[in-house]
Amino acid sequence: MNNRFTICGFILTALAAVFVFGCAEQNPDKCKTLLDEKSYKIIDGKWQDDFGSKNNYKISDIEPSAGDIQIAKTIPASGILTLPQAVAIATANSRIYQIQKEEMYLRAMDLILSRHAFAPHLAGIVSEQYLEENGFEQLTTTAGFGFEQLLAGGTRISAAIAAGWLDIITGNAQGGLATILIATVSQPLLARSEYKIALENLTQAERNVLYQLRIFNRFRRTFVVEVVTKYYVTLQLSDTMKNARNNYEVLCNVYEKAEKLSDAGRIARFEFDQIEQDKLNAKDTWIQDARDYKQSLDELKFQLAISPDAMLILDVNELDAIASAAEANELNFSESQALEAALSCRLDLANSADAVIDGRRKVTVAAEQLGMELTLTASTDFSTERKTGFDALSTLERGGVQIGADLDFGLDRTAEQDAYRRALITLNQSRRNYAELADLIILEIRRSYRDLQSAAEQRKVQLQQLALARKRFDNTFLLLQYGRASSRRVLDAQSDLFDAQNAKTKAVVNYTIAVLNFYCDSGLLQVKPDGMWQSSASSVEPKSL
Repeated sequence: MNNRFTICGFILTALAAVFVFGCAEQNPDKCKTLLDEKSYKIIDGKWQDDFGSKNNYKISDIEPSAGDIQIAKTIPASGILTLPQAVAIATANSRIYQIQKEEMYLRAMDLILSRHAFAPHLAGIVSEQYLEENGFEQLTTTAGFGFEQLLAGGTRISAAIAAGWLDIITGNAQGGLATILIATVSQPLLARSEYKIALENLTQAERNVLYQLRIFNRFRRTFVVEVVTKYYVTLQLSDTMKNARNNYEVLCNVYEKAEKLSDAGRIARFEFDQIEQDKLNAKDTWIQDARDYKQSLDELKFQLAISPDAMLILDVNELDAIASAAEANELNFSESQALEAALSCRLDLANSADAVIDGRRKVTVAAEQLGMELTLTASTDFSTERKTGFDALSTLERGGVQIGADLDFGLDRTAEQDAYRRALITLNQSRRNYAELADLIILEIRRSYRDLQSAAEQRKVQLQQLALARKRFDNTFLLLQYGRASSRRVLDAQSDLFDAQNAKTKAVVNYTIAVLNFYCDSGLLQVKPDGMWQSSASSVEPKSL
């Protein structure tokens, strides 16, 4: 009697637990919440310090972290878009940024699925069958509960409990009940075994999450550089438009002065006509520069994923800020220091190096699959004799123990040979890819270093030229009013001043962009919690250029 209630109670408890667990797993909201928790636990656990701040990395349909950028707080009410606001909006709202975050989340989900291969697999099934034959009706109900688990050492354990009830719909027979418990253990002994493939998939899934984290954080750095670059280029075009407008206004002023001098006979008529022609050309230049600025501003809005109709004005104070920063913080890196930093800090190169390690491991696994396979198995079962009423479970019988071995001689290993050869080729490709990327990074560093040096010198030269051009125009314009300078000299001086103003702004912007690209190429650029950037250059010993 005690034996009967123990087994029956266990079966009912197990089925109830499976039912409750299954209902929880089938709820869409709970399923999403559970996967979110598991995925970000994996991501948080694999996030490394050299990746930068752990912010703005959750996909859009998940509650943001406390430090994440809130898009509603970054839209300026005044319409003036500062550089930090632009980076914040792009980080929180950019479509390509969202895709990168989703890719990272998907790799974490892949790992969850791979880990599931080594987790207990539960199953609970209830089935009913109706049979009618020669006026005899029978309804059979079967309930089962079981689990299966693959261990890291290759051992596979499975157990199942089943119970069947027999009910007679017509007639005077009473229901009967039978139960059975089956347990099986299998252990591969030779190298070629299914668990090694499953374990390799798990290992690769673990590493894929790390790789995607590196890809995401490398993307974050290049993304910030792209946004900042577009902002500065648009700001430069805004300044060019402003200079074109000022140039037109100056020429209008010169035109008015020249008109009076022409009426007084102090300058020739053709000189006055030439001034008028230059004034019209200046207006046309202003119109074209305004068009270029508006086009670039629309492209910036698209990059930030905000409405093209949004009324935005860039913060002109940023030009003064980067000009002052360039004066105060000139870089003093040597090329060799930059190369050393890049080869040790670039996340994409770390991925390429690890791909070689993966290739070696896959060759080893593929080679093991070429051999024979020997698996030991052991199973046992317990069952109850089918009876009626409360005596149905009164007799527990042991079915016995079975021990066996399966030996696969591996006479046909065509697929495994193909996989092994492919693994060797993939390994060679990964080695070449690593060497190529290392060479490419060296080229990038040398190019960005030369660009930085050149931009620094050009900035200094253009500042000097602007000062000279402004002084020259002031002098010639004053001489024109006293009739001691020709209008041609004034026009040439104003044209040179206009060009110098644009060249100076372009030189300052190019220098700032060159600094950003240099830090990004060398792997020293770090993204701060607010989406802006800072350098980790303190790890490199400075040296004068």
